[in-house]
Amino acid sequence: MPSVIAITNQKGGVGKTTTAVNMSACLGAIGIKVLLIDMDAQANCTSGLGFEKKPNASLYPVLLGECKLTDQILTTEVENLSLIPSEFDLCAAEVELARLSFETTKGKSRKNTEHHLTWLKEALRPISQGEQFDVVLIDCPPSLGKLTLSVLIASDMLLIPLQCEYYPLEGISSITDLMNQLKTSGINKKLELIGVLMTMFDSRTNLSRMVVREVREHFKNKVFNTIIPRATRIAEAPSHGKPIIEYDPYSAGSAAYESAAQELAKRLGISK
Repeated sequence: MPSVIAITNQKGGVGKTTTAVNMSACLGAIGIKVLLIDMDAQANCTSGLGFEKKPNASLYPVLLGECKLTDQILTTEVENLSLIPSEFDLCAAEVELARLSFETTKGKSRKNTEHHLTWLKEALRPISQGEQFDVVLIDCPPSLGKLTLSVLIASDMLLIPLQCEYYPLEGISSITDLMNQLKTSGINKKLELIGVLMTMFDSRTNLSRMVVREVREHFKNKVFNTIIPRATRIAEAPSHGKPIIEYDPYSAGSAAYESAAQELAKRLGISK
Protein backbone atom coordinates (compact mmCIF):
# COMPACT_ATOMS: atom_id res chain seq x y z
CA MET A 1 0.00 0.00 0.00
CA PRO A 2 1.30 3.50 -0.80
CA SER A 3 2.44 6.07 1.73
CA VAL A 4 0.25 9.20 1.61
CA ILE A 5 2.36 12.32 2.19
CA ALA A 6 1.04 15.85 2.67
CA ILE A 7 3.39 18.59 1.48
CA THR A 8 2.46 21.71 3.40
CA ASN A 9 3.59 25.01 4.84
CA GLN A 10 1.11 27.74 5.71
CA LYS A 11 3.52 30.38 4.42
CA GLY A 12 3.51 30.93 0.68
CA GLY A 13 6.64 31.16 -1.43
CA VAL A 14 8.61 28.49 0.41
CA GLY A 15 8.96 26.07 -2.51
CA LYS A 16 5.99 23.90 -1.54
CA THR A 17 4.53 23.36 -5.01
CA THR A 18 7.97 23.32 -6.62
CA THR A 19 8.90 20.53 -4.23
CA ALA A 20 5.67 18.63 -4.90
CA VAL A 21 6.20 18.66 -8.68
CA ASN A 22 9.93 17.98 -8.69
CA MET A 23 9.96 15.40 -5.92
CA SER A 24 7.17 13.52 -7.73
CA ALA A 25 9.01 13.58 -11.04
CA CYS A 26 12.32 12.52 -9.51
CA LEU A 27 10.68 9.65 -7.62
CA GLY A 28 9.13 8.54 -10.90
CA ALA A 29 12.52 8.66 -12.58
CA ILE A 30 13.88 6.04 -10.17
CA GLY A 31 10.97 3.69 -10.84
CA ILE A 32 8.60 4.69 -8.03
CA LYS A 33 4.95 4.97 -9.08
CA VAL A 34 3.61 8.31 -7.86
CA LEU A 35 0.19 9.92 -7.70
CA LEU A 36 0.45 13.69 -7.24
CA ILE A 37 -2.73 15.40 -6.03
CA ASP A 38 -3.05 19.15 -6.56
CA MET A 39 -5.19 20.46 -3.69
CA ASP A 40 -4.32 24.13 -4.22
CA ALA A 41 -6.89 26.16 -6.19
CA GLN A 42 -4.02 28.11 -7.77
CA ALA A 43 -3.34 24.86 -9.66
CA ASN A 44 0.39 25.45 -9.98
CA CYS A 45 1.16 21.72 -9.82
CA THR A 46 -1.29 21.25 -12.67
CA SER A 47 0.23 23.93 -14.90
CA GLY A 48 3.74 22.96 -13.79
CA LEU A 49 3.19 19.58 -15.44
CA GLY A 50 1.86 21.10 -18.65
CA PHE A 51 -1.89 20.79 -18.05
CA GLU A 52 -4.43 23.57 -18.49
CA LYS A 53 -7.07 24.27 -15.86
CA LYS A 54 -10.42 22.78 -16.89
CA PRO A 55 -13.86 22.95 -15.23
CA ASN A 56 -14.56 20.04 -12.88
CA ALA A 57 -10.98 18.79 -13.24
CA SER A 58 -10.24 18.67 -9.52
CA LEU A 59 -11.37 16.92 -6.35
CA TYR A 60 -14.30 19.30 -5.86
CA PRO A 61 -16.74 17.01 -7.75
CA VAL A 62 -15.47 14.16 -5.56
CA LEU A 63 -16.36 16.13 -2.42
CA LEU A 64 -19.83 16.74 -3.86
CA GLY A 65 -20.25 13.02 -4.56
CA GLU A 66 -20.50 13.55 -8.33
CA CYS A 67 -17.64 11.20 -9.21
CA LYS A 68 -14.98 8.96 -7.70
CA LEU A 69 -11.44 10.10 -6.98
CA THR A 70 -10.08 7.55 -9.42
CA ASP A 71 -12.12 9.18 -12.21
CA GLN A 72 -10.00 12.33 -11.89
CA ILE A 73 -6.57 10.73 -12.37
CA LEU A 74 -4.59 11.86 -15.42
CA THR A 75 -1.51 10.27 -16.95
CA THR A 76 1.36 12.73 -17.34
CA GLU A 77 4.25 12.72 -19.78
CA VAL A 78 6.59 12.13 -16.85
CA GLU A 79 7.56 8.51 -16.30
CA ASN A 80 5.63 6.77 -13.48
CA LEU A 81 3.79 9.98 -12.54
CA SER A 82 0.01 10.43 -12.49
CA LEU A 83 -1.84 13.60 -11.50
CA ILE A 84 -5.15 14.64 -10.03
CA PRO A 85 -5.33 18.25 -11.24
CA SER A 86 -6.85 21.34 -9.68
CA GLU A 87 -8.66 24.43 -10.87
CA PHE A 88 -10.27 27.54 -9.41
CA ASP A 89 -13.53 25.81 -8.45
CA LEU A 90 -11.60 24.04 -5.69
CA CYS A 91 -12.00 27.33 -3.77
CA ALA A 92 -15.65 26.35 -3.39
CA ALA A 93 -14.55 23.23 -1.52
CA GLU A 94 -13.57 25.38 1.48
CA VAL A 95 -17.10 26.83 1.49
CA GLU A 96 -18.70 23.40 1.16
CA LEU A 97 -16.58 22.00 3.98
CA ALA A 98 -17.49 24.96 6.18
CA ARG A 99 -21.16 24.30 5.45
CA LEU A 100 -20.84 20.62 6.33
CA SER A 101 -19.01 21.56 9.51
CA PHE A 102 -21.79 24.00 10.44
CA GLU A 103 -24.46 21.37 9.80
CA THR A 104 -22.58 18.95 12.03
CA THR A 105 -22.49 21.43 14.92
CA LYS A 106 -26.22 22.05 14.47
CA GLY A 107 -27.06 18.35 14.31
CA LYS A 108 -28.26 18.62 10.72
CA SER A 109 -25.47 16.77 8.95
CA ARG A 110 -26.02 14.08 6.40
CA LYS A 111 -25.33 10.37 6.82
CA ASN A 112 -21.83 10.77 8.18
CA THR A 113 -21.41 13.49 10.79
CA GLU A 114 -17.64 13.44 10.21
CA HIS A 115 -17.87 13.75 6.42
CA HIS A 116 -16.40 17.26 6.44
CA LEU A 117 -13.30 15.81 8.10
CA THR A 118 -12.94 12.40 6.49
CA TRP A 119 -14.21 12.84 2.92
CA LEU A 120 -10.72 12.78 1.37
CA LYS A 121 -9.60 9.81 3.46
CA GLU A 122 -12.70 7.93 2.30
CA ALA A 123 -12.24 8.97 -1.32
CA LEU A 124 -8.59 7.88 -1.26
CA ARG A 125 -9.35 4.41 0.09
CA PRO A 126 -9.20 2.61 -3.31
CA ILE A 127 -5.74 4.14 -3.80
CA SER A 128 -4.41 3.92 -0.24
CA GLN A 129 -5.44 0.26 0.04
CA GLY A 130 -4.38 -0.67 -3.48
CA GLU A 131 -1.13 -1.37 -5.29
CA GLN A 132 -1.41 0.97 -8.28
CA PHE A 133 0.96 3.52 -6.69
CA ASP A 134 3.94 3.40 -4.33
CA VAL A 135 3.56 6.96 -3.05
CA VAL A 136 0.80 9.58 -3.00
CA LEU A 137 2.01 13.18 -2.66
CA ILE A 138 -0.54 15.91 -1.93
CA ASP A 139 0.23 19.59 -2.52
CA CYS A 140 -1.77 21.44 0.15
CA PRO A 141 -3.09 25.01 -0.02
CA PRO A 142 -0.78 27.58 1.66
CA SER A 143 -3.04 27.80 4.71
CA LEU A 144 -4.36 25.68 7.56
CA GLY A 145 -7.98 25.77 6.39
CA LYS A 146 -10.44 22.91 6.10
CA LEU A 147 -8.95 21.58 2.85
CA THR A 148 -5.54 21.25 4.46
CA LEU A 149 -7.13 19.66 7.52
CA SER A 150 -8.81 17.11 5.22
CA VAL A 151 -5.42 16.31 3.69
CA LEU A 152 -3.71 15.86 7.07
CA ILE A 153 -6.47 13.52 8.23
CA ALA A 154 -6.04 11.45 5.06
CA SER A 155 -2.23 11.35 5.21
CA ASP A 156 0.32 9.07 6.83
CA MET A 157 3.15 11.59 6.80
CA LEU A 158 3.94 15.27 6.58
CA LEU A 159 6.73 16.84 4.50
CA ILE A 160 7.50 20.50 5.22
CA PRO A 161 9.50 22.60 2.73
CA LEU A 162 11.25 25.46 4.51
CA GLN A 163 12.99 28.36 2.79
CA CYS A 164 16.46 29.49 3.89
CA GLU A 165 15.34 33.05 4.59
CA TYR A 166 14.20 35.21 7.49
CA TYR A 167 12.02 33.63 10.18
CA PRO A 168 12.02 30.13 8.66
CA LEU A 169 10.37 28.60 11.72
CA GLU A 170 7.55 31.15 11.75
CA GLY A 171 4.29 29.29 11.29
CA ILE A 172 5.88 25.84 11.43
CA SER A 173 4.78 25.42 15.03
CA SER A 174 1.15 25.78 13.90
CA ILE A 175 1.57 22.83 11.53
CA THR A 176 3.35 20.61 14.04
CA ASP A 177 0.86 21.57 16.77
CA LEU A 178 -2.02 20.59 14.48
CA MET A 179 -0.27 17.31 13.66
CA ASN A 180 0.10 16.54 17.36
CA GLN A 181 -3.54 17.47 18.04
CA LEU A 182 -4.72 15.08 15.32
CA LYS A 183 -2.59 12.33 16.85
CA THR A 184 -3.53 12.81 20.49
CA SER A 185 -7.23 13.23 19.70
CA GLY A 186 -7.21 9.93 17.83
CA ILE A 187 -8.38 11.51 14.57
CA ASN A 188 -5.14 10.48 12.86
CA LYS A 189 -2.86 8.60 15.26
CA LYS A 190 -0.43 7.53 12.52
CA LEU A 191 0.45 11.01 11.20
CA GLU A 192 4.21 11.59 11.43
CA LEU A 193 6.71 14.17 10.20
CA ILE A 194 8.70 12.42 7.47
CA GLY A 195 11.03 15.37 7.07
CA VAL A 196 11.83 19.04 6.61
CA LEU A 197 13.34 20.01 3.25
CA MET A 198 15.40 23.20 3.14
CA THR A 199 14.80 25.19 -0.06
CA MET A 200 16.04 28.37 -1.75
CA PHE A 201 19.50 28.05 -0.20
CA ASP A 202 21.98 30.74 -1.27
CA SER A 203 25.51 29.63 -0.40
CA ARG A 204 26.78 33.20 -0.84
CA THR A 205 24.92 34.48 2.21
CA ASN A 206 25.58 34.03 5.91
CA LEU A 207 21.81 34.15 6.44
CA SER A 208 21.19 30.92 4.53
CA ARG A 209 23.90 29.10 6.45
CA MET A 210 22.58 30.45 9.76
CA VAL A 211 19.03 29.33 8.93
CA VAL A 212 20.21 25.81 8.07
CA ARG A 213 22.00 25.58 11.42
CA GLU A 214 18.94 26.83 13.29
CA VAL A 215 16.56 24.42 11.56
CA ARG A 216 18.89 21.44 12.07
CA GLU A 217 19.16 22.29 15.77
CA HIS A 218 15.37 22.43 16.03
CA PHE A 219 14.35 19.42 13.92
CA LYS A 220 17.48 17.27 14.28
CA ASN A 221 17.49 14.21 11.97
CA LYS A 222 14.09 15.13 10.54
CA VAL A 223 15.89 17.61 8.27
CA PHE A 224 16.89 16.20 4.88
CA ASN A 225 20.62 16.08 4.23
CA THR A 226 19.89 17.42 0.75
CA ILE A 227 19.40 21.18 0.48
CA ILE A 228 17.64 22.69 -2.54
CA PRO A 229 19.53 25.71 -3.92
CA ARG A 230 18.02 28.97 -5.07
CA ALA A 231 18.33 28.46 -8.83
CA THR A 232 17.03 30.27 -11.88
CA ARG A 233 16.44 27.02 -13.78
CA ILE A 234 14.17 25.69 -11.03
CA ALA A 235 12.17 28.93 -11.18
CA GLU A 236 11.92 28.79 -14.99
CA ALA A 237 10.76 25.18 -15.31
CA PRO A 238 7.07 25.65 -14.31
CA SER A 239 6.48 28.22 -17.06
CA HIS A 240 7.49 25.52 -19.54
CA GLY A 241 5.16 22.95 -17.97
CA LYS A 242 8.02 20.67 -17.00
CA PRO A 243 9.71 19.47 -13.82
CA ILE A 244 13.36 20.48 -13.50
CA ILE A 245 14.54 16.91 -14.24
CA GLU A 246 13.09 17.30 -17.76
CA TYR A 247 13.58 21.03 -18.26
CA ASP A 248 17.30 20.98 -17.43
CA PRO A 249 18.39 17.51 -16.28
CA TYR A 250 22.04 18.51 -15.85
CA SER A 251 21.41 21.55 -13.67
CA ALA A 252 22.27 21.87 -9.99
CA GLY A 253 18.55 22.14 -9.21
CA SER A 254 17.81 18.85 -10.93
CA ALA A 255 20.66 17.12 -9.10
CA ALA A 256 19.37 18.45 -5.77
CA TYR A 257 15.81 17.23 -6.28
CA GLU A 258 17.07 13.86 -7.52
CA SER A 259 19.10 13.56 -4.33
CA ALA A 260 16.12 14.61 -2.20
CA ALA A 261 13.93 12.01 -3.92
CA GLN A 262 16.50 9.29 -3.21
CA GLU A 263 16.58 10.40 0.41
CA LEU A 264 12.78 10.33 0.67
CA ALA A 265 12.64 6.87 -0.88
CA LYS A 266 15.17 5.66 1.69
CA ARG A 267 13.15 7.16 4.55
CA LEU A 268 10.07 5.39 3.21
CA GLY A 269 11.94 2.11 2.88
CA ILE A 270 11.32 1.93 -0.86
CA SER A 271 14.06 0.42 -3.01
CA LYS A 272 13.84 0.28 -6.79
